[in-house]
Amino acid sequence: MSATTEGGPAGRRPRPLSPHLSVYRPIVTMVMSIMHRITGMMNIAGLVLVVGYITALAMGQDTYALASAVYGSWLGRIVLVTFTWSLLHHMLGGVRHAIWDLGHAFGDVRYQLSWLTAIGSVSLTIILWVVIVVLEAV
Repeated sequence: MSATTEGGPAGRRPRPLSPHLSVYRPIVTMVMSIMHRITGMMNIAGLVLVVGYITALAMGQDTYALASAVYGSWLGRIVLVTFTWSLLHHMLGGVRHAIWDLGHAFGDVRYQLSWLTAIGSVSLTIILWVVIVVLEAV
């Protein structure tokens, strides 16, 4: 029995299958919608790291020094940069949705706004981390 006729009586037209991502050609607004959900989940994981860091601070100097060493390592920095990008991307996606909620930026402008979200989140992350590295060097 095929997936389209399952459960239907004989002689009846098969029920249509729900469209899947493989049916549609990916467009930037679709990708940004998916990324907004992914970055929301990433932000939850990142906030666990923030809570861990604050907890280490409260537990004393040795625990804080260990957490600082972990977060200051090259792997820790990669995680922190990724978390920063996730926060900024999710924030800009929220602004994009707020603009849509106000009834603006529909039509072809929505593609430009989606690209602006992607490019803006990467650009702001780079700018922020360049400032952080420069301030650390001072």
